[in-house]
Amino acid sequence: MKTFSELGVSDIFIKALKENNIISPTEIQIKSIPFLIEHGTDFIGQAQTGTGKTAAFGLPLLQAIHPENDAVQALILSPTRELGQQIAKQLFKFTKYAPKKIFVECVYGGAYIEDQIKALKRPTHIVVATPGRLLDLLERKALSIGKIKTIVLDEADEMLSMGFKKELDSILMQTNGKRSTWLFSATMPQGIKSIIKTYMSPTAFRIEADRLNVINKDIEHQYVLCDQEEKMAILFHFLKTQGANRGIIFCRTKANAQDLALQLTEKNIAAGAIHGDLLQKERDKVMRAFKNKKLKILIATDIAARGLDIESLAYVVHFHVPEKKEYYTHRSGRTARAGKTGLSLSFVSQKELPDLKSLSRDLGFMMKEVPR
Repeated sequence: MKTFSELGVSDIFIKALKENNIISPTEIQIKSIPFLIEHGTDFIGQAQTGTGKTAAFGLPLLQAIHPENDAVQALILSPTRELGQQIAKQLFKFTKYAPKKIFVECVYGGAYIEDQIKALKRPTHIVVATPGRLLDLLERKALSIGKIKTIVLDEADEMLSMGFKKELDSILMQTNGKRSTWLFSATMPQGIKSIIKTYMSPTAFRIEADRLNVINKDIEHQYVLCDQEEKMAILFHFLKTQGANRGIIFCRTKANAQDLALQLTEKNIAAGAIHGDLLQKERDKVMRAFKNKKLKILIATDIAARGLDIESLAYVVHFHVPEKKEYYTHRSGRTARAGKTGLSLSFVSQKELPDLKSLSRDLGFMMKEVPR
């Protein structure tokens, strides 16, 4: 097993990693960190959420920063506010023992832009941003990205599926020819291939994390065969068996998520929903209540759940089977974190069962049917 030291990571960062219980590098870190530290040129990494991507690009990025230079030297683009905040928080933890302070600023929509403009007037070495808010700040001349050496596109496929293609084009055009691009994506749809072809070197270094390691081995995968009208009764029974355990229930649409939250609340079950129609302050309120354990259950759509980082979740319920294969990975990866075990339970109809079994074959895990 490789160590972070063998990958070329500096001792000051290794000390902080150990403090955060990050001891052994993951596969994507082993495959990407040596190249990104040594060369740092255009890079394409295919890996799912929960495989350690933030450290894979974050450690080489931090090592390349010149703290004495106050200019923005690197830009990390993220599809959601939560993921952006999570990245910034992790980078901050990694820099605890850096001899000179490395400043990271996170900017996103749904927060007062004036406060972010004020924050960016301080020395800032790395900016973590959602694409729309970054463009707003660039238009207001609150930020200059003319001297950046590296752009990281994290969860690039999600940025496209959330409709950020135009913003990404604008940002990449503004910095074209002056920077290296590090692209991380779970999947490689046509839109991503187009970005690679247009803005990245044809000799970009490519790696792929072994997809059989994508699903955490500490997750138990189960399914219940049921029709739509039976799901509610089965869910109530399951929740009773879970006692004080906390978890996330995934729905396919915003309306499904709202409706389910209402039905659970009426049964005196402490649940809250997050979906795309919520205002940012409403979403923050639900997330705060869940993190503070005032809510036992979070109900979410796939897009709304991106970037969530919540500890100690005992289970994930797929109230509706995910539309895409990678959504199953993203959903299941919310449980069994930091060495704990977890349960991923799918509610599936007879008609959907072949798709679920094919998904388990493709992703390399066993599924067990549980009696109702």
